[in-house]
Amino acid sequence: MQGVLIPVALSAIYAATVAAQSGSWPHDYPGKPLTPLGPDWQEYYRVKDPLPNITWPLSRQYAGNIPVDRVGHPNNTLFFWGVEHSNGSLTTSANDTGNEPWGIWLNGGPGSSSLLGFGFENGPIRLSPRGSRVTQNNYTWANLVDYFWIDQPIGVGWSTADEDGNVRDEDEVGRDFMGFLKNLVKVFPSLKTRPLYLTGESYAGTYIPYIMKTYFGMENPPVTIAAFAIGNGVLGSEAVYFAVPTVTILETYPQLIGYDPAVFEYFREQEHLCGYDLNLIYPQVSGIFPSLKIDPAPGGSSKSARDTLNRRRSVGGFIRSVADSLVDEKASFRRKRQFIPPTNGTIDPTYGCDLFDEALHYALDNSRPWTDGARFTYYDVADGLAAESQLSGDLFYNDANVRAAIHAPTSKDWVENSGYVFTGSEDGSDPSPEPMVFLTELAANASARGVRVVLYSGNDDALVSHRGTEVVIQNTTFGGIQGFTRKPSTPWYDDDGDLAGIVRQERNWTYVLVKDTSHLVPYSSPQRGFVLFRDFILGNSDTGLVVTFDNGTVSVVGGEDPALAADALVGKPGIYVGAGVGDSITTTGTYTYPTETVAVWQSYIATATATASP
Repeated sequence: MQGVLIPVALSAIYAATVAAQSGSWPHDYPGKPLTPLGPDWQEYYRVKDPLPNITWPLSRQYAGNIPVDRVGHPNNTLFFWGVEHSNGSLTTSANDTGNEPWGIWLNGGPGSSSLLGFGFENGPIRLSPRGSRVTQNNYTWANLVDYFWIDQPIGVGWSTADEDGNVRDEDEVGRDFMGFLKNLVKVFPSLKTRPLYLTGESYAGTYIPYIMKTYFGMENPPVTIAAFAIGNGVLGSEAVYFAVPTVTILETYPQLIGYDPAVFEYFREQEHLCGYDLNLIYPQVSGIFPSLKIDPAPGGSSKSARDTLNRRRSVGGFIRSVADSLVDEKASFRRKRQFIPPTNGTIDPTYGCDLFDEALHYALDNSRPWTDGARFTYYDVADGLAAESQLSGDLFYNDANVRAAIHAPTSKDWVENSGYVFTGSEDGSDPSPEPMVFLTELAANASARGVRVVLYSGNDDALVSHRGTEVVIQNTTFGGIQGFTRKPSTPWYDDDGDLAGIVRQERNWTYVLVKDTSHLVPYSSPQRGFVLFRDFILGNSDTGLVVTFDNGTVSVVGGEDPALAADALVGKPGIYVGAGVGDSITTTGTYTYPTETVAVWQSYIATATATASP
């Protein structure tokens, strides 16, 4: 069956939404202290019982629910799973741990459990898609520092919520999170003064800026944040992430248009007509970019731009078994003609300015291997199996032994995404403005408090493409200048010595593009995700740093490569194809286009998108 992986049918989404509004509460396990939260709770939260299918020694772990102290909501808690970097590193006193860093990981959604990160990305274990098999993750970020994976907002994953306890908006997300941290450091006092690295991906690109906004507004915050890092994060408007990057995505993966220069020129014209051809210059002396939105088709369409965005967001948030979610996009939503019309100076009447939806339909109808039955996932263009969209882990996390070992609630079952309902809007959607609205103010506070900012992107992601992140950076003033002053073009390398992508560091901001990785960077390349964390999030490497000397001369650590200064870093040469679903998915081969077809494209694109040196 050919199609896009749409993680749940509308009925399943509705069911998850209703479940998200039902009340839940923590479970009291034997040995729970009768005293207020404090160090004596450490033994209660310690994971003592063995976890199923884990045959190797694990670092000491702690898990359970901690209240956020929201007035009138005693059952509003967040769930944490913490892993020690070394034996006793979480339980020793602050005097003994000194300035040892620690980290927090948040998944997005909205409504995705951070245990997806624990089990599939940067935690100490690696689950099969459903969780029936477990292997060791040698690249867990907990190998470097004490790390916590937190289910939030209220009600997500193993976190609990009173029946009417869901958050109203992102400001309440921030307040709840600070309330949780205030109580977490009561249990582990050394965490209050140790430098915290707050990290996350996808819709955490909205959560984290609001959490930082709350943090900067506190006279006496409960922790000491040293840096925040966001991967493939939603910081800007819908248009900036879901439409503006379309042409860049086609440059990265021209397989989507069959390496056809005429089709590419058509989309370039549509990009211009829609006002999406933003000119990124370094520094961005042209001022703030105009507000952009995705306009529906001028002539009206049975599928509006909003429908498309909701569909795409469901891919980002609902990571479901393909048995319930593989929809034949061609049969259900087919609107695209079997050709792209010649450029004629008008916006396409069928799609309006939803360029990526138009490009997607073109690929499904016209381009191999999708016309041969390969699946498409926004997470990873090169993945014709849509494996990343099938990650769940439900068999592991809902196992009775796991539930008891990690002190998880018995009042609910764990789901990878709750279909989160915000109570501050009529339709349950997030009513808060995108972080881009206040990012310059946030950057000023970060600079004043010495908090580093790290934004990174997987190059193969079409859900939240790196182009959108680059637009956000160039639209933000930090250190008194709008955007970077030098275009990101410095290569960085993984521990095997292979080119791993592009990096730029300047005025306390870091941007990293990670080659051959997806929306979930630590999942698609655990080793590169580990190096990214070690070198650029923890700040152990100055590669890509722009250094300005007193005489005005500029130097870049690691140099600059003009070949990497293009708007797109070319993706993988082939698209993976295969069969199966869930834990039985297998790769059977890679589809690549004929050498002659690729050569014609390369000759064309070299002149069509020529880029000046940085």
